Amino acid sequence: MASADSIIDRIKDYHIHVYYDAASKPRAEALRAKLEAAFPGAIYGRWHDRPVGPHPEWSYQVHFPVELFPQIVPFVALERDGLTVLVHPNTDDDLADHRDYAFWMGKIPSLELGIFDKAH
Repeated sequence: MASADSIIDRIKDYHIHVYYDAASKPRAEALRAKLEAAFPGAIYGRWHDRPVGPHPEWSYQVHFPVELFPQIVPFVALERDGLTVLVHPNTDDDLADHRDYAFWMGKIPSLELGIFDKAH
């Protein structure tokens, strides 16, 4: 049986994906401004005003180290203002990261997981 440490060591870092649309973009902008002020060590991705990758809605990504998890995830939970948020670890298994290891705040859209098909 694998130890807890060996399992957790598979996590390299995390992504937060904040979903929005034209109507909710001001709330997404406000959340991002709060995140950038509170967590300058995170990496903030581009705004995607269209679906990209497996994400079926508009989104932006926040990439952060494991050490920030205990602060940034509760912060987002309390500050997301009704936005849908996906949080997932990065373990070098994109499919499992998005399908099996992910957790959601808000409604859960269906991801386009076919892009992770090994045949592509």
